[in-house]
Amino acid sequence: MNSNFDRSLSREDVMRRRASLLQRLHIDGQLLLLLVILISGGLFVLYSASGKNWELLFKQAGSFGIGLIAMFVVAQFEPRFMARWVPVGYVLGVLLLVAVDVMGHNAMGATRWINIPGVIRFQPSELMKIIMPATIAWYLSKRSLPPRLQHLVIGLLLIGIPFALIVRQPDLGTALLVLISGAFVTFMAGLRWRWILGAVLAIVPIAVGMWTFVMHNYQKQRVLTFLDPESDPLGTGWNIIQSKAAIGSGGVFGKGWLLGTQSHLDFLPESHTDFIIAVLGEEFGLVGICLLLLVYLLLVARGLVITAQAQTLFGKLLAGSLTMTFFIYVFINIGMVSGLLPVVGVPLPFISYGGTSMVTLMTGFGILMSIHTHRKWIAQV
Repeated sequence: MNSNFDRSLSREDVMRRRASLLQRLHIDGQLLLLLVILISGGLFVLYSASGKNWELLFKQAGSFGIGLIAMFVVAQFEPRFMARWVPVGYVLGVLLLVAVDVMGHNAMGATRWINIPGVIRFQPSELMKIIMPATIAWYLSKRSLPPRLQHLVIGLLLIGIPFALIVRQPDLGTALLVLISGAFVTFMAGLRWRWILGAVLAIVPIAVGMWTFVMHNYQKQRVLTFLDPESDPLGTGWNIIQSKAAIGSGGVFGKGWLLGTQSHLDFLPESHTDFIIAVLGEEFGLVGICLLLLVYLLLVARGLVITAQAQTLFGKLLAGSLTMTFFIYVFINIGMVSGLLPVVGVPLPFISYGGTSMVTLMTGFGILMSIHTHRKWIAQV
């Protein structure tokens, strides 16, 4: 009787009965576990880095909660459904960047936010970190690969419009990340080697042009400080010098939670945002930093596995770009805090304070979960 009943069920119904709760919710358990571990540890570090500021801690925890909801909601949509709405998202993203340019909220000499008092304050450029790779993946997935020259030109134009608007804010760090996220998609689409070589050779004249016509004086000073931070130890070189001192003073095992001196005595500026890993290094030492890097490595590895298993070209391009761009976030932040790269204002993912950044990153991982879990249903049916 039971066997006849089972045979009367569709294969999809049987598979759904056997599926775990997380599969039914389209949540990847490994990604979720790693994210919870990372963000929980980040809240401990933020509490210390912010000078035991409960208000910042609750705001960050609230952003995590909103991010979880966003991740869950996004994971429910199939990648092909997302692809249909990508052009609309791109147009809205560009319009929001234009709105920032026209009527944005100014803070610390930059106009990067849309502020509706008592309602919301957010940074539209953060949204482009998701919209940009999705747009290029949507565009190239509908063309023959490797992409032709005219397709690359259109793709570069799609990248260049938000890049220019974000540079105007000015926010060179976010602009470069948006540029990189789109570039990763074109690279994974199968660029010809002569074009890759041409892009590498074009870096020098582009850099000279940006230095001459685009970069502000403070941005140029950051590059000069990177080359020789000791030239102005009490001015522009202060952040890097104090950051290195904090990381070095932590030794192997660190001074202990809440016992760091560089941040608590206000030697380390921006300790709860861009330079938060220096606080972690001082209080938890080399061991703490290595554990953090291990979690990041596992997240990136899981993302690459999802990329390899993606069943559609759109999903593969988007998952790979999101994963590698996340890796670049981590690489740039740690590089600039340790003095290996110029300071460009890139926060440490899930550790630095920032609500829009938190929600955007969680949304990106929700897209990865959607690509992976919907792939499973397709494979089983």
